[in-house]
Amino acid sequence: MGHATLNGFTMLNLPLAPRFIIGPSILLILCLGLFLFEPISSEWLAYDRVLIAQQQFWRLLTGNYLHTNFNHLLLNCAGLILLWALHGQYFNAKQYLVFMLLLCLGTTLSIYAFSPALRWYVGLSGALHGLFLLGAYFDIRHGLKSGWLLVLGVLIKVAHEQYYGASDDIAELIGANVAIDAHLFGCSSALLLILTLWLTTRRVTTDVNDGY
Repeated sequence: MGHATLNGFTMLNLPLAPRFIIGPSILLILCLGLFLFEPISSEWLAYDRVLIAQQQFWRLLTGNYLHTNFNHLLLNCAGLILLWALHGQYFNAKQYLVFMLLLCLGTTLSIYAFSPALRWYVGLSGALHGLFLLGAYFDIRHGLKSGWLLVLGVLIKVAHEQYYGASDDIAELIGANVAIDAHLFGCSSALLLILTLWLTTRRVTTDVNDGY
């Protein structure tokens, strides 16, 4: 890895330009801030199926930004930082926040629709799984064959969780059952986004070619 500055990359090719940092930083600050106000944050903002049915719809979004304990918070913050380092160059602040908003809502709306047994949920891991898959897609679009390996890896992980269940060590660490369906739905939401992006790109390419 080089140390030269090019297109917002410096120091080991990390995406250090402000346009790449602002989005993840906002999300980190939001998660940290909400954690400081626990348990009030969870009382008012956690995904709670019963309360959502009573029209507290904001919980579908805000539950993603809460965490069960400090270990859970650290794991998700580490995931945010790792994904920024890996794929942050593909998203400016607006794109990053919009994609994460869609992934968060896709995760919890799917939980509400397809996992009625999951009555209470907090955490960003579902959306992070989706962001990982989305970043791998952009790797592929930029000609990086390693993107296919990342796609395969995350899909195998999610399938393994669905068949064998989550790690007991992780459950003990975060003080709660691991919501493996959230990981599945985060990836499913990302696949829908990827399909939309691919169809849009293909349409634009077709329109440009038709113009000549």
